[in-house]
Amino acid sequence: MESSVKSLARVRASELAGRGWLNTGGAALDLEKLRGKIVVLDFWTFCCINCLHVLDELRPLEAEYKDVMVTVGVHSPKFEHEADPVALAAAVERYEITHPVLDDPDLLTWQAYSARAWPTLVVIDPEGYIVAHLSGEGHAAGLGSLMSELIEEHEAKGTLHRGDGPYVAPEPVSRDLRFPGKVLPLSNGNFLVTDTGHHRLVELGPDLLTVVRSIGSGTRGFADGGPAVAEFNEPQGLSLLPVAVAAEVGYDVVVADSVNHRLRGISLTTGDVRTVAGNGVQRLLEAGPARVDDDGATTSARTFATAPLETALSSPWDVAYSSVLKKVVIAMAGTHQIFDFDPSTGDVGIVAGNGLEGLLDGAAGQAWFAQPSGLTEDADGNLWVADSETSALRVLRFDENSDVTVETVIGEGLFDFGFRDGAATDARLQHPLGVAVLPDGSVAIADTYNGAVRRYDPATATVSTLARGLAEPSDVLLDETGEVPRLLVVEANTHQLIRLPLPQNALQVDEGAAQTLRPKTLVAPGELALTINFSAPTGQKLDDRWGDPTQLKVSATPPELLVSGGGTSVGLSRKLVLAADIPEGVLHFSARAAACDGPEDASGEIPDHAACHLYQQDWGIPVLIDVNGGAELALDLRGL
Repeated sequence: MESSVKSLARVRASELAGRGWLNTGGAALDLEKLRGKIVVLDFWTFCCINCLHVLDELRPLEAEYKDVMVTVGVHSPKFEHEADPVALAAAVERYEITHPVLDDPDLLTWQAYSARAWPTLVVIDPEGYIVAHLSGEGHAAGLGSLMSELIEEHEAKGTLHRGDGPYVAPEPVSRDLRFPGKVLPLSNGNFLVTDTGHHRLVELGPDLLTVVRSIGSGTRGFADGGPAVAEFNEPQGLSLLPVAVAAEVGYDVVVADSVNHRLRGISLTTGDVRTVAGNGVQRLLEAGPARVDDDGATTSARTFATAPLETALSSPWDVAYSSVLKKVVIAMAGTHQIFDFDPSTGDVGIVAGNGLEGLLDGAAGQAWFAQPSGLTEDADGNLWVADSETSALRVLRFDENSDVTVETVIGEGLFDFGFRDGAATDARLQHPLGVAVLPDGSVAIADTYNGAVRRYDPATATVSTLARGLAEPSDVLLDETGEVPRLLVVEANTHQLIRLPLPQNALQVDEGAAQTLRPKTLVAPGELALTINFSAPTGQKLDDRWGDPTQLKVSATPPELLVSGGGTSVGLSRKLVLAADIPEGVLHFSARAAACDGPEDASGEIPDHAACHLYQQDWGIPVLIDVNGGAELALDLRGL
């Protein structure tokens, strides 16, 4: 970050040039029309988290000095998508920008003012001279002091003109959702959505249209309490806690409240909202200490704060529960790191990233990220990350000691992006924001600025396109509520959620036999009575001449889901015990029974040389652990 003091040389400000203007009621502005006002040029691009921070830093100044100060946002795009005027207009609405915005896709004004970084601020005095040139964020206090100096100076000179500025508010639009961010499936078949533009959460019915309830007043702000009074500020990611953890801490869902720089906890029963981490102060520096291992490698210190409500966070964008760490993992976009939060203890720590912005793989403390914005966990406990500013798909892999290695599977760097399928090493994305694991282990990607959903297949290390023509998809989710799994997409700029079909090769699971996944079954934690029903067909009898002719094999993904009852033994019933701290998984059953043809002889025995048959069936039962779920599970073994 660099800054300059008030300029001593009197340098005349360059004219404002670009493609057009927003928030002016259709009028074009120039410096002559702004003469007599203190003008702050904010060079920004809507992908940039630091630019979004500056928008929020400027809001109090704009309110305090509204009669003398005019902010002009000069939008200078980084990504190709950001040069689209429709996308820019949506961003101006999304971020509730209440000042004029110059659309500068060719960087004409950017170059005229020698801007070098996003964000850059240039202050022009009422006479049209540049008095300050600031790069980066965190300049609010300095700007406030400068405003006081300029007001005093130019009131004395008679060159300050008080009154309304040129901002013209757009016509308001009424919608159920406004720029939704992320989505979470609920055990009742509904979906919880962060209604980011309305600063609240909305529970939608299975049709994705019916509003069941809202949580939050809908006013931008910060307040805990009941669903009608609580306030959020651009909430984003959502994570459901395991049932046992939720019962312990008293809330079910963790929300990344991005602009409040906090994590919030939600009770699904009451809708009550509480703050669980973050003091509301944006974290500007590297988030925590590092340690040097015996081999000289630098890794992140796992825990750096044990007072969660006194800890500074920075634009948490997504959250996911890690079955490996037993914690909520946070995509901390503002510091370009991956954090974690332990709901039981309140500890906040670093999982990966040293705070430097860029793309660098390796050990956790050496890795560089750039605005991580989407998280999901796969069946092996790996964490997949949509690293938006590097247009990359990253993965965090854990070894037996839970130490982390960061690997990039798609992406090259901060300024490399595009739209290309094929080998992952050559494939390109454009500012992805969401990720989801599909039934076959491949990863769906909300390729936001390409308006597409992409698929990475680890088995072949290739990338394909599942859908395109979407309006800034911000999240993707595997939806298993129907007969066939589908992909649910949050289409932010059309303010809706949609479903897409999955390709056939993404629907199959090969664990000895290919199986199509079914909707998830609600089961209670603790003891589960499993029964496999089998009756020999007419004319056959179970062949028990050499003992029990049945066999049952039980396992689970992840294995930790099954506390006891796993393995292979005779019999078609079993008492299983399911873990309470694993939110979901798949129970795998393989059952066998042997029966033979022919009437029984007088002794009731199967005659010698009778034809015998082996009946076998494999099941993969996706389950959600819920205290309201069933304690019994019965399946039918049918002969072929």
